[in-house]
Amino acid sequence: MTDQPALKPERPFFSSGPTAKPPGWSLDKIDTRSMGRSHRSKLGKSRLKYAIDLSRELLGVPDDYLVGIMPGSDTGALECAMWTMLGAGPATVAAWESFGNVWIQDAVKQLKLPDLTVLEADYGEIPDLASIPQDNDVVFTWNGTTSGAKIADTDWLVPGRKGVTINDATSAVFAQEMDWAKLDATTYSWQKVMGSEAAHGMLVLSPKAVERIESYDPAWPLPKLFRLKKGGKLNRDIFEGATINTPSMLATEDYIVSLEWAQSIGGRQAMFERADANAKIVTDWIEATPWLRNMVPDPAQRTNTGVCMVFQGDWYESLSPDDQAAVPKNIASKLEALDVGYDFNGYRDAPPSLRIWCGGSVEQEDIKRLLPWIEWAYAEAQAGRL
Repeated sequence: MTDQPALKPERPFFSSGPTAKPPGWSLDKIDTRSMGRSHRSKLGKSRLKYAIDLSRELLGVPDDYLVGIMPGSDTGALECAMWTMLGAGPATVAAWESFGNVWIQDAVKQLKLPDLTVLEADYGEIPDLASIPQDNDVVFTWNGTTSGAKIADTDWLVPGRKGVTINDATSAVFAQEMDWAKLDATTYSWQKVMGSEAAHGMLVLSPKAVERIESYDPAWPLPKLFRLKKGGKLNRDIFEGATINTPSMLATEDYIVSLEWAQSIGGRQAMFERADANAKIVTDWIEATPWLRNMVPDPAQRTNTGVCMVFQGDWYESLSPDDQAAVPKNIASKLEALDVGYDFNGYRDAPPSLRIWCGGSVEQEDIKRLLPWIEWAYAEAQAGRL
């Protein structure tokens, strides 16, 4: 029998999105001067531009790239890139988890791209990205939020390639370095990694992406939220804080708090190091725990953010499929009820699993305290008490 641990995490927030707020976060840290003001006022626009500028600085975005705030979270930003740039030539959409498969469905069923190749892999695997023709536009997810599998490198993208590269980086930025020179449209959301309030996305465009947008008019109609052009040219005001529709200034100020915190601890390099250290704690524990295995077999493809694990062993494998699926769900539910850990059950479409967020806003000590509780809950499940 495993004894119930004595210590609980001080901040039991392990969700993979929205993720944990930065340490020390509180409502009184939010600047309220823009509340109740127009987002087009001098103050409102300056705060939106400040959020853009801080994002650029922290992420090391090249000076000739554009950074803008988009509606609809990462989904809105990524679909805007797809709707405005794809269809000019052959395209490949690569996916190895739930959200990447959404982009496949967009390409197949919504845009109905005539010259489309789909690359898919099971949860925990990465497809053969080197097989993608360099002339093709490509859409891919840098880090599989629901599978824990990330790309190992960008060697499969040749510098100066003809096609545009659209990168869904929502659970990778601020945790993994982006190879900006090989990326043309990169998107992410405020609620992932930085733990900010949701509903807003970021769109980062290279000069090649701008050229594609300005030289190409897609065959399909564009909703207002995807219209990046004005008078046949890219509307650069969008990348100076003049958003397409009304943003939440409260969410904007919350994002700024997270950005300033990251800046105060040493910027993105410090965020990378925190995520790496957190993930190592979890992955080392998985390796030492006989009834668990990492969902991603290849260590080079294992994320340092949403670490996913599945169960194994004689007892677990003797259960029916329904009972197997109940094990991680019951463990997560029990520990949530005890205020030990929130929202770390695996994604609903993924194999039965647990997923612990290890991004930079999570403290090492809280992760260390969570793991013995999972061991205790697993023992309770084996004993029929969970």
